[in-house]
Amino acid sequence: MTERVDFYVLKTATETERWRLACRLAEKAYLIDLRVLVLSETLADAKAIDDLLWTFDERSFVPHRLRREDSAAAAAAPVEILADAAGAPPADLLVNLANRPPGELERFARIAEIVDADQERRRLGRERFKFYRDLKIPLETHQLDATMSI
Repeated sequence: MTERVDFYVLKTATETERWRLACRLAEKAYLIDLRVLVLSETLADAKAIDDLLWTFDERSFVPHRLRREDSAAAAAAPVEILADAAGAPPADLLVNLANRPPGELERFARIAEIVDADQERRRLGRERFKFYRDLKIPLETHQLDATMSI
């Protein structure tokens, strides 16, 4: 079962900043040997995050792969990016960039939800917060700005 859900709330409405934070969270988890899944809303978003993981920090290297239905049998990477959590392997951390909570929560030890200042994404984030709260999963909220570290 999921031990905890962390909500990271950004002051900006820039989608790229959400993706950059997802990359930073994935890197931090990877560096302590955690298995990470990054769940995006669309395949196009997943591809953009895949590209960003190569370039978000010139000093870092995060081994990752874009997981597609046809590549599920391929060797796993420490960080995998996907647009659909159905059939995804268990992970120590799920970074959720989708507008909905993932299914089969018991597969993820921890979940990181990233919410920005976009009104619709903020509303959907509140719905996910209530969803987890109703399941009695411990919740933490982190208010972030561009200068803060995670």
